[in-house]
Amino acid sequence: MNIWHDIDPALITPDRFMAVIEIKRGGKNKYEMDKATGMLRLDRVLYTSTHYPANYGFIPRTYADDGDPLDVLVLCSEAIEPMTLVECRPIGMFEMNDGDARDEKIIAVPLGDPNYNYMFDISQLPEHLLDEIRHFFTVYKELEGRTTVVSKAQNREVANRVIIECINNYSESFGKKDKDKKNKDENKKGERP
Repeated sequence: MNIWHDIDPALITPDRFMAVIEIKRGGKNKYEMDKATGMLRLDRVLYTSTHYPANYGFIPRTYADDGDPLDVLVLCSEAIEPMTLVECRPIGMFEMNDGDARDEKIIAVPLGDPNYNYMFDISQLPEHLLDEIRHFFTVYKELEGRTTVVSKAQNREVANRVIIECINNYSESFGKKDKDKKNKDENKKGERP
């Protein structure tokens, strides 16, 4: 199973989706999903003394401009272990430029955390938390000699548009694969045991 591709598309909508956690809040290990296997691999340990200010992962069945699934930060009162599925609602986003590539970071809250599940827009977050997130993404690659630029926080409507765009990009890029898999599954159902 590859968690990027093999999740029910009905679970991924602009207003509510399953997020896959790659890095827990407070971590310095930068894990990334291996696109071929769907497993996590250690990309690197952060060069700076900073750590991830929120649980970090991706939204399955999305394809962003940077060639990866769409990134998501899941705000939660607890650190969430890698490879955990979390049902979330987007509340906003940051747009980041990483080199020359656009790299959006959706900000989401888990439906299962009573400390956050009442939030519906990024404007409900403390400004200091937004500053921490912005600061982290501004400096976390500096000691590697790489520069990132982080925009101001965007609201839920902007985040929803980006999610729709990335779902559509995924369908355009991987739709044939989905149809082939569906046909193969239907053919198996028709076979005699």
